[in-house]
Amino acid sequence: MNFIAMTALTVLALVLGMIALYLLGGRLGQRLKAGDDDKGNSAAETAVFSLLGLLLGFTFFGAASRLEDRRHLVTQEANDIGTAWLRLDMLPADSQPALRALFRDYTSARIAAFADVDNIPATAAALQQTADLQGRIWQSAVAAVRSPEAPPQAAVLVLPALNAMIDITTTRAVATENHPPPVIYAMLAVFGLAAALLTGFGNRSRGARAWFNIGLFAFVVSVTLAVIIDLEFPRRGLIRVDAVDHTLVEVRRGMGP
Repeated sequence: MNFIAMTALTVLALVLGMIALYLLGGRLGQRLKAGDDDKGNSAAETAVFSLLGLLLGFTFFGAASRLEDRRHLVTQEANDIGTAWLRLDMLPADSQPALRALFRDYTSARIAAFADVDNIPATAAALQQTADLQGRIWQSAVAAVRSPEAPPQAAVLVLPALNAMIDITTTRAVATENHPPPVIYAMLAVFGLAAALLTGFGNRSRGARAWFNIGLFAFVVSVTLAVIIDLEFPRRGLIRVDAVDHTLVEVRRGMGP
């Protein structure tokens, strides 16, 4: 089952769960006949709804911020590769063709590593190729800057650019794994269900099951949670960062065939 289908099922399960707990709350309220304690029930509802709103707000903001960070990291990697590519001009002419060929393979591997993250074997192979090419590029560059034909400033300009190009891969890898703890999602679901239960319990004395209100509430909370999950995994759901990959594609195209 793919990511989008799983998210849709999660939304549906949460909506149905909230409606079921709303009905359960209404039945409990009618059985307990606790109509004289509306102030206490109102305080409980306010507390749960407030906590739910805070959790949704902070989690949504964090997910949106991480999405923007991941977009910026793609652009930063494209800039780092482009800078290192240009600084290869500082190396001796006989060292450049082999290094430029490695750069072409490296950039292609970086594009392939994020082209289809659901294809785990292909992604793992591309990441392994990336690591192998990093080592070969670094060793070749170090040998080139130590060459007698290399200008004195070659090491100062080329090696830091290569180091930045390599470091950004670790930064991007960590960014893809940076998500809220699972307990946060569990708390969102629990508070949503608790809010539905308390709403049903509070409606018992009025004798009306506000289907529209509870349906809308359940839908809004569930869809918000689904969007948060989508933002956290922007290469698997409906919200994507793939459009930013064109920066890497443009850098690769500029390197020639």
